[in-house]
Amino acid sequence: MEPSSGHAFSMQGTAETASVTPRMEGEKAMDSRETLVPPPAQSSDTPIARAAAAALEVMAKRGDREWPRPAKTRVITVANQKGGVGKTTTSVNLAAALAMHGAQVLVVDLDPQGNASTALGVDHHADVPSMYHVLIEDMPFADVVVASPELPNLYCAPATLHLAGAEIELVSKVARESRLRRALDSYDKTRFDYVLIDCPPSLGLLTLNALVGGDELLIPIQCEYYALEGLSQLIGTVDLVTSHLNPELNVSTILLTMYDARTRLASQVADEVRSHFGEVVLKTVIPRSVRVSEAPSYGQSVMTYDPGSTGALAYSEAASEVAHRWAEVAS
Repeated sequence: MEPSSGHAFSMQGTAETASVTPRMEGEKAMDSRETLVPPPAQSSDTPIARAAAAALEVMAKRGDREWPRPAKTRVITVANQKGGVGKTTTSVNLAAALAMHGAQVLVVDLDPQGNASTALGVDHHADVPSMYHVLIEDMPFADVVVASPELPNLYCAPATLHLAGAEIELVSKVARESRLRRALDSYDKTRFDYVLIDCPPSLGLLTLNALVGGDELLIPIQCEYYALEGLSQLIGTVDLVTSHLNPELNVSTILLTMYDARTRLASQVADEVRSHFGEVVLKTVIPRSVRVSEAPSYGQSVMTYDPGSTGALAYSEAASEVAHRWAEVAS
């Protein structure tokens, strides 16, 4: 995978998708893929299995085709040291949307809270092999990757509370900044089209490992007053990483989240972000949505919890931009 040429924030080509317009929560989605991958063998009586089947049925009726798949595995780090901007929500729902459209997707949960693991319906209690064991105990990456019961094609490398102490334990490790990169390089990640790395809300060693381990950086920014607070620090860290540890890292995508169309502030913040970062910012914005907030409590992404909601439609369009935008650059 080749990073975009030129400035760190340049992108060649933009998606043809328009921003999501406000819709009723119950409105049915209008597009999805034509051919659906059959779900993995599992009980069809579980709530997650029933929800996934219903979501796939809705998609089949809408008649959308599969999105283009990358020629090489895209390893995308989702980071912003500011908390509450939608990192985990973005990681999980983009992953689910891509999986729904035929891609093989792995979510690497590097947040000690394990919220991405929860949203994907994956066990992450203390006894589960997790990213802690990969980073600290050199466990093979393949030993922690498990299939998500939420959707076919969707997998997760879970996080447990053990990761909370990993920041300290990593200090004494050899090549402490690149342990995730080494683990991914020794793993056959070519079986996946996308690897999405969900980061904690900090710029510690876990996030640094994610930046060194990724080829692309996706930054969620909420449409609120303090949207750009601390962003310069993140960009500064990215510059250091590209200079000394990972020259492949490219800030490829910025996604505006928590957009409230009722307020003038949201529009002003969106305009300011676009003026600063240009075409790197996706056209699609993610609106505030009750369904998006509810979904993780049911061990699901919003894509299967309520596929017709505004939140699901927005993340589907954002994922489409991510998939098609890189295809345009590659061509």
